[in-house]
Amino acid sequence: MEEKLIQRLEAAVARLEAVSAAPGVSSAGGDDASVAATDPAILAFDDLMAQYVARVSSAAEKIGGRVLDVTNVLREAFGVQKELLIQIKQTQKPDLAGLGEFLKPLNEVIMKANALTEGKRSDFFNHLKAAADSLAALAWIAFTGKDCGMSMPIAHVEESWQMAEFYNNKVLVTYRNKDPDHVEWAKALKELYLPGLREYVKAFYPLGPVWSPTGKVATSAVSKAPAKSAPAPPPPPPASLFSSDSPQASSSRPKQGMAAVFQEINSGKPVTSGLRKVTDDMKTKNRNDRTGVVGASEKGGRTGSPSFSKAGPPKLELQMGRKWAVENQIGKKNLVIDDCDARQSVYVFGCKDSLLQIQGKVNNITVDKCTKMGVVFSDVVAACEIVNCSGVEVQCQGSAPTISVDNTAGCQLYLSKDSLGTSITTAKSSEINVLVPGAEPDGDWGEHALPQQYIHEYKDGQFVTTPVSHSGG
Repeated sequence: MEEKLIQRLEAAVARLEAVSAAPGVSSAGGDDASVAATDPAILAFDDLMAQYVARVSSAAEKIGGRVLDVTNVLREAFGVQKELLIQIKQTQKPDLAGLGEFLKPLNEVIMKANALTEGKRSDFFNHLKAAADSLAALAWIAFTGKDCGMSMPIAHVEESWQMAEFYNNKVLVTYRNKDPDHVEWAKALKELYLPGLREYVKAFYPLGPVWSPTGKVATSAVSKAPAKSAPAPPPPPPASLFSSDSPQASSSRPKQGMAAVFQEINSGKPVTSGLRKVTDDMKTKNRNDRTGVVGASEKGGRTGSPSFSKAGPPKLELQMGRKWAVENQIGKKNLVIDDCDARQSVYVFGCKDSLLQIQGKVNNITVDKCTKMGVVFSDVVAACEIVNCSGVEVQCQGSAPTISVDNTAGCQLYLSKDSLGTSITTAKSSEINVLVPGAEPDGDWGEHALPQQYIHEYKDGQFVTTPVSHSGG
């Protein structure tokens, strides 16, 4: 152990000149270089990048193209976080507005990753979304205390990865028998966060960043040029991932601290996956001014019409304290419910080309009349029901006693190891595939097609029914 530390220290000393000349280092570059060379937390972050980020980059270089582009941005984002951690060691804790400006460099890099997922969808869309969405985990650095509206840093990293994992699993399934480089990239991306970043935060920052009580005053952290002196405050930066990714933003308490700050200093379109949280404002009847939120009085939107544009206004709200209604959401890849309990149910109706994440245990989940809809949930007490749908994907990350699929064409079910005992019932449905994890942690997912055709033979006075075999099942 001592020998390894000595080797790291020697390597860090050899990088002193490069560190002092690197972008983002303040004019007091010697202080930054000293921290980078001697602080155990910074040295460990170097190890994290050398072991995990380098592995993702190595796989991306074999693939090239857009995958390499987004991986380079990911590597840049981790580099910026390292610079921020160095600055925190020498900086007094800023006020709330100053904290937003301090974190701006990280937000700008994440904007670059998110921009790669926009426009015409490429063949590597799932790679791009997995990498871009995963960067929400870096927002753990914004944690300022239990009342800031965020989960604890370790929990934040775990929760942020869950959304990215939906797309990462698609990469694994698509390329498992086609190209080992893509499989390696997806596995390396997951391990970068679990266990990589999670264990790093657990070891050094379980309660969040530790600011210097006697350091310099934060103004425009790690910016390349000193901030101009002016009486007016700086213009607001682009919308930050930190406001939209706060895992506890849908709790029953009003927004305070960090969440309130970023709401005030940010404007414009969300720049990352922008997990759309369910706040108290979205649960009331009096706020009809937010996109995708309608008061409970407008219940009449549900119709049997196949036209989503005429089905009614979009909803994402808790009704009567017992039922979450997610209705008529179109093209929303960032729907999240995280303020739920085992007495509540979730009803998803009339949604198209969207993705919903349910964090926490609920009683029942129903997905009705949805097209190209993805649902990721942790645990259900009773059942998850999929009815009258087309092209849906459902991932269970915990346990579910029963999953039923009725009158549905095209359904992909992802089961966790805890849900392998799930009872799956199908009726009047086609193209049902169930994917289960491999026996080993790094093993490939196994795909099983559930039969939709049967053979009935009359034998010994009764009909004997057997399913038609599926190749590769």
